Amino acid sequence: MTNTHFQKFYERELKTIDNKLLRLFNNKLPISLYEPCSYLICTRGKRLRPLLVILSASAVGADYKTVYNAAIAVELFHNFTLVHDDIMDNSNKRRGKATVHVKYDLSTAILTGDILIALAYKSLLHDCNRKCKEVINKFTQGIIEVCEGQSLDKDFETKKKVSIHDYKVMIQKKTASLVEMCCSLGAQLGGGNEIEINSLSNYGRNLGMAFQIQDDMLDIIGDENKFGKKVGSDLIEGKKTYLFLRAMEKAEETDTEILYNVIRNKGIKSTEVNKYRKLYFKLDIFLDAKKEIERYSQNAIKALDDIRDCEAKNMLIWLVGILINRKK
Repeated sequence: MTNTHFQKFYERELKTIDNKLLRLFNNKLPISLYEPCSYLICTRGKRLRPLLVILSASAVGADYKTVYNAAIAVELFHNFTLVHDDIMDNSNKRRGKATVHVKYDLSTAILTGDILIALAYKSLLHDCNRKCKEVINKFTQGIIEVCEGQSLDKDFETKKKVSIHDYKVMIQKKTASLVEMCCSLGAQLGGGNEIEINSLSNYGRNLGMAFQIQDDMLDIIGDENKFGKKVGSDLIEGKKTYLFLRAMEKAEETDTEILYNVIRNKGIKSTEVNKYRKLYFKLDIFLDAKKEIERYSQNAIKALDDIRDCEAKNMLIWLVGILINRKK
């Protein structure tokens, strides 16, 4: 199949998922609860996670239409994490629009997150005719790991020393575990065997790692209009990303002092972002990040060796390239 065919499938499924998501909130009362949910869902992201559920089910020989509810569940779960992350990070914009707690208020945002996770479980149960205990356990473990990852991320804000290994453990939980869970759910619900489930889980985990490091890089070199949030926000907030930690490893004395200012001051001014961007270029940090992204991407593709050749497998491979070359 051609890339054009894959792109058309992706766009078609995005519309299907969008419609199913919006129907959950249409004409629902109380408006004060469901309108913020609809607002959040309408500020559409890539819908990567539900797509991974249906592709993983298809990759093990199932009809992907039988896992739409599970696909909806993981997207609701993902948006639940975004609402609460934005509160914890004091973020004003998400996908180019005001975050829920900014547009409405803090209490509304917290309640929006709560109802989203409840609706996620309700949606998942519709598809849980097979391996229900295993599927619910995997979904719940995904929530636990995301919370653990978010907690580690917050811990890093006050820790003076964080290693790249520490960072990778954090993003494996906060980001990669959710991507892995999507692939595992699709394979489990699709009736995959143990080898297939493990292969697709491994694919998702590596894809998630590559995705997060790419996200870290786009935060400082991306186009703000395309990226949907303020460029350099990680540095402004004092976050210890792969790029920052790699710079700390490579920097010499003068540059190390500049980097330590980020830790001392718990972030930088927005006017200083360009100075740090130039430092990262000087230290070849973006090149190092690209090598890491490529390594995890190749690991993801290699993990699919045990999946029989099929259109879904080829699309999963195509998706790796799309995500690591994205601009937003």
